[in-house]
Amino acid sequence: MQITLHKGEVLFHQGDTSAYLYRIISGLFKVTHIHENGNVVMFNILYPGEVVPHHSLISPQEYRGTATALTDCQVERILAKDWYTELDQSKDKALDIARLLQEKVRFLHQRIDYMAIGTPAERLKLFQEWLTGYVPYEHVTELLTQEEIGQFIGVRRETVNRLLRQQAKEKKQASKSL
Repeated sequence: MQITLHKGEVLFHQGDTSAYLYRIISGLFKVTHIHENGNVVMFNILYPGEVVPHHSLISPQEYRGTATALTDCQVERILAKDWYTELDQSKDKALDIARLLQEKVRFLHQRIDYMAIGTPAERLKLFQEWLTGYVPYEHVTELLTQEEIGQFIGVRRETVNRLLRQQAKEKKQASKSL
């Protein structure tokens, strides 16, 4: 069954259990986790092609975070009992899951690169380019807070603020010179 979620709507909540898994057809979701001390951390972005939650692809477990739509999204809702039954009966299903997880590991390697290589300005640029591949019409700050951007690329919010101001200034200067 396909469902539509609009920007700001929640696909699932941290701590809940569900009878469903979800295949992201279009749109992006941020996944946040609230720690016991009250700190909220954005730790993942879900994108088209993923089946989530990742940690429940082989066996059910409660949600580790809350998935909130960053854009309007189309999602296929998959009955968990059907998913697990098919997994038990089909070796091909296990290979499909391995491919899904492989893709996520590749994404995480890319994210580690964003956090580990280059200057903060280069990290921000790489992240913006990746995000533009999914939502070319949106500015990064229309989707995420500066705090979330900083968490994703491994810098402080203040650094993100300074870099975004610098980008805007450079863009303005470039348009004046044309």
